[in-house]
Amino acid sequence: MILEPEKFRSFELAGWQEIPAGYHETFGSLTSQAIEPLLDAVRLKKGRSFLDIASGPGYVAAAAAKRGALVLGVDFSAAMVDHASRLQAGVEFREGDAEALPCGNALFDAAAMNFGILHLGQPEKALVEAQRVLRSGGRFAFSVWAKPEETIGFGIVLRAVELHGEPRVELPEGPPFFRYSDPEECKRGLIVAGFDAVSVTKVPQTWRLPAGDGLFNAMKDSTVRTAGLLRAQKPTVLEKIRQEMRGALEKYTKGEFVELPMPAWIAAGQKI
Repeated sequence: MILEPEKFRSFELAGWQEIPAGYHETFGSLTSQAIEPLLDAVRLKKGRSFLDIASGPGYVAAAAAKRGALVLGVDFSAAMVDHASRLQAGVEFREGDAEALPCGNALFDAAAMNFGILHLGQPEKALVEAQRVLRSGGRFAFSVWAKPEETIGFGIVLRAVELHGEPRVELPEGPPFFRYSDPEECKRGLIVAGFDAVSVTKVPQTWRLPAGDGLFNAMKDSTVRTAGLLRAQKPTVLEKIRQEMRGALEKYTKGEFVELPMPAWIAAGQKI
């Protein structure tokens, strides 16, 4: 596998420009479940300066502001920045790349990235950048999904593609999606970037979606990498994948909804 960081970045950026509203509607209630553990991991308190990196719809930034922090959110997608600015009144957002933050050195007491590291071509750079913008003793935390065996929504779609589809479609190569699903990899990444007192903890989460095609539609219309994988399939193959996913969801269905376990890891460290 030959990584193509710039092509991958362009692919991700183009995708996020198209899906702010869809992501908010389908993933918002899920990814928001990691916010308080993230802010607890960086020990955020009133009056502290805080940077929300890869801020997306601005959920973390808004929660930090409610704690009384002085907040800035940064995202590389202009569409996401606009969406966040409309959703989170009174919170400042600006365009900026997690791998080259538009901020000076040692400006913040704390920073966090909620599932953003999964969408970067060079995540190691983002960890170094997070360390750079923190003051000495400042804390940083990021969230990632657990392995697909545990994050049932991802497991179901990947298994359906494995059974019926072509998993090696022509998409720009990025880092493995589940690279940081290994707690030891999280620790290594933080230590190499210059963090100390590193810890990784698991957070249970549940994704509630409409029964039937709720998961299929969320993955096809409100993600980037997984959506690219699905949309590259032939129509007849895509239909087989959809039917396979529907069948796999039956055991998680409760009336008109499905409830899927989707645990996350929270990795945190302190700037030396």
